[in-house]
Amino acid sequence: MLALHRNSSYITVAHLNPSDSMHSILNTHHLGKRYGSRWAVRDLNLEVHQGEVFGFLGPNGAGKSTTIRMLLSLIRPTTGDVELFDLSMRRNRRKCLARVGGLVEEADFYLYLPARRNLEIVAAMRGGVGRSEIDRVLNIVGLLDRARERVKTFSHGMKQRLGIAQTLLGNPECIILDEPTTGLDPQGIKEVRDLIRRLSAEEGITVFLSSHLLSEIEQTATSMAIIHQGTLLVQGTVHDLLSNSAVVVRIDAAPPEAARTMLLEDPAVRGVRVEGGELVVDVPREETARLNHKLVQAGIEVRALVPRRSLEDYFLSLTEGAQPAETRKGPLS
Repeated sequence: MLALHRNSSYITVAHLNPSDSMHSILNTHHLGKRYGSRWAVRDLNLEVHQGEVFGFLGPNGAGKSTTIRMLLSLIRPTTGDVELFDLSMRRNRRKCLARVGGLVEEADFYLYLPARRNLEIVAAMRGGVGRSEIDRVLNIVGLLDRARERVKTFSHGMKQRLGIAQTLLGNPECIILDEPTTGLDPQGIKEVRDLIRRLSAEEGITVFLSSHLLSEIEQTATSMAIIHQGTLLVQGTVHDLLSNSAVVVRIDAAPPEAARTMLLEDPAVRGVRVEGGELVVDVPREETARLNHKLVQAGIEVRALVPRRSLEDYFLSLTEGAQPAETRKGPLS
């Protein structure tokens, strides 16, 4: 469960005991990274539970990759700490990372070597694994029958799946993927999406999935967090966020300007924008019938009124109304 709080400056989120039965395996505590006077990530508190696909969502430049680099201890935080498996990353870096796999942006390979040999090199750097383990991860990502082929012959989607195979060496309990579908065609995106679902459902692996592709998070993730300009806007289960808070209504009304003015004056309406000649209204579902009646009573013709629960609409309703982190009021925690 969660509660959203809005004021004139920004949106915050408060958690109301999401689930006592779900074990949290990844947490960030007031995590921040500053470069000079600019905060790339600021006061970030995330909670990821065992076995879920956690979507980490934000526009390009929101701080997703910076956060992932801190989660994997590739860069040192300016403030706060990362906690993995109830251990502080600052004090237990080796123990934490031994149970985690990570892919930051695109995987890098020796293109002239076969897929299996590339994995053998990675495995050797981690202390070595047996041939059966390499065959196991190749089979999981659907590349076992291509194991002897040189990586230079692989499509971009196959290379991304081979990169995910690298993260699976050593049986990690959690893998962290940074934009794994970037640059892929629709078929490649589907293959990676199906793979991520299987890793969670069949292998029991917790997947932390960073993306700016809204449809991928909506179709893949069980929980998610949205950040904007380095600051957390909201987090919770995808179902709860889209069912309770993410109600957006599309209204085809004439005259549209009169309808827009009336809707903006209504206290229940959180925002109105014009898209394709229709009004896109951020409003609680229970208020839609009243608004329809109000518009009709004012002489406005309502030709269609369609409630939607699109992640895209929800994302835009949050990020378009959010102030930059540097201008938000209150001290840094």
